[in-house]
Amino acid sequence: MKDRITCIRDAADVDQIYACKSVLKEKEIQISDVSIALTLAGNEARLKILYLIQKERELCVCDLSDILGISVPAVSQHLRKLKDGGLLQKKRLGQTILYSINTEKLHILGHLFALIEEPQLVS
Repeated sequence: MKDRITCIRDAADVDQIYACKSVLKEKEIQISDVSIALTLAGNEARLKILYLIQKERELCVCDLSDILGISVPAVSQHLRKLKDGGLLQKKRLGQTILYSINTEKLHILGHLFALIEEPQLVS
């Protein structure tokens, strides 16, 4: 079956539909990046982890565990997801692994952090 546009309206704005499809195709990567960031940050513990790491620049698993009052394995799982999702990067200092915000994703996360810092933006 051919790709057809059907609608119950009297008249569909075909030009608008194709223009919108074109915009979505053009912005596909950016939309995917934002979607991944929102999905990962949508978990309260992970959002807290991201926020704390952004505030402190770098934190290790043990620091986050002590601050959040959750187990090291639980924090490690969250950090793994955030790292796999490209939001965090890590560096090793001896036995310690320090996590920081991936600077390439800061433009996305910065908006979420602003909402935390300035709650009146949400209203």
